[in-house]
Amino acid sequence: MNRSRRAALVTWAYSAMFGVPAVPVAIFLTEQGRLPSLWGLFDMYAGPWSSRFADDRVVALLLLYSGLVLAAVVSGWLLWEMRKAGAVLNLALLPVEAVFWIGLALPIPWLFGFARVALVSLAWAEISGSRRQATAATPGRTRPPPT
Repeated sequence: MNRSRRAALVTWAYSAMFGVPAVPVAIFLTEQGRLPSLWGLFDMYAGPWSSRFADDRVVALLLLYSGLVLAAVVSGWLLWEMRKAGAVLNLALLPVEAVFWIGLALPIPWLFGFARVALVSLAWAEISGSRRQATAATPGRTRPPPT
């Protein structure tokens, strides 16, 4: 499996683990007036924002985060297709996602973020086409000198 597809898989795993649950958590917060607990250990998405803002604003932030992660899913699909736009989008979303990781107190997504940066960086040559151009050149052919 090539590196761009690995980056896509890491992006999708992160999205499934942290973006998808944001919607049910927002629904729970709306209905119950509190954040749900994960196995009684800690409240989910209970970062600085949940203590500073009213519940309706936290719900809006959770839904916004879910939409942001949906954009990451799209970038994963583009990476799977080995499109340069997927790599650019994937990396461009990370700083915005990091703001949410801080505001919602999500420590584990940082590991996924570092893995995404590493995998997209390693895949950059195959995505941008520099390897394809290098392998497409036929040996023994001479190019005309530049003018």
